[in-house]
Amino acid sequence: INAEYMGKTMGYDTVHGSSSTRDVVARAIDTEMKKRGLRHVYLNVTPEVTNLTAEELKEGYPDIYGHCLAAGVDMTKEPIPVVPACHYTCGGIPVDMNGATNVYRLYAIGETTCSGLHGANRLASNSLLEAALHGSIVAKHISTVLSPDKHTVEGIPEWQSGTAIRSKDQVLVSHHWDEVRRLMWNLVGIARTEERLLMAKRRIDMIREEIRKYYWHYIVTLDFLELRNITAIAESIIASALVRKETRGGHCRLDSEITITQPIVGSQEVVQGCGKD
Repeated sequence: INAEYMGKTMGYDTVHGSSSTRDVVARAIDTEMKKRGLRHVYLNVTPEVTNLTAEELKEGYPDIYGHCLAAGVDMTKEPIPVVPACHYTCGGIPVDMNGATNVYRLYAIGETTCSGLHGANRLASNSLLEAALHGSIVAKHISTVLSPDKHTVEGIPEWQSGTAIRSKDQVLVSHHWDEVRRLMWNLVGIARTEERLLMAKRRIDMIREEIRKYYWHYIVTLDFLELRNITAIAESIIASALVRKETRGGHCRLDSEITITQPIVGSQEVVQGCGKD
């Protein structure tokens, strides 16, 4: 439901309404927010809508009830302001049945992997089961690979700062961090178009160049390294989204009439430059 109409979500899935699959609901919310300039929509779980008593709601969802109450919202009496979360990418790193990648001793588990245990539309149930299953399998496999008498890595040289100096202006890091998050949400979020993606790519390219200059001139900090990492990931996500022209699972292209629901046979590799830093 949105801020103007406190009713069942219709027009996107006329059969299931707001009980539709989460990719449909998320796209519906995102569309309504952008169309009407809303900061959020409302989720109504009051007894009048759910046919659950206030006590049943409190007992069934104690954590959610507590969080809402702490924010000044009583979900048993009023709708909850909500915004959709975005899975910018789902899968991608090929792993075998032991969770091992093609890089020796590098393992991957869960949403970052292309394991064959989940599809393009990520669901909480198979996400949890996969993490639990592969977590156990990977731990056992690592124990067979890792030598029992060698649990440390030797020979790593000390970090050399060279001629770099300490920056007196940390606002540059916080500014770029905020900018990357905002442009990814606004331009590479739940529903994508080539125009939005290209706009995001141009800005990310500029930020990457500024980060490269900063890296060689100033002593790096943890916040800066995290900024560098999320910008590199953003660059890869945008490159992948531009290559995939169709709508598939959680990846929605508004400018394409092609929707593919069949599983991918084989894999497609996106190769892009990440700078020389």
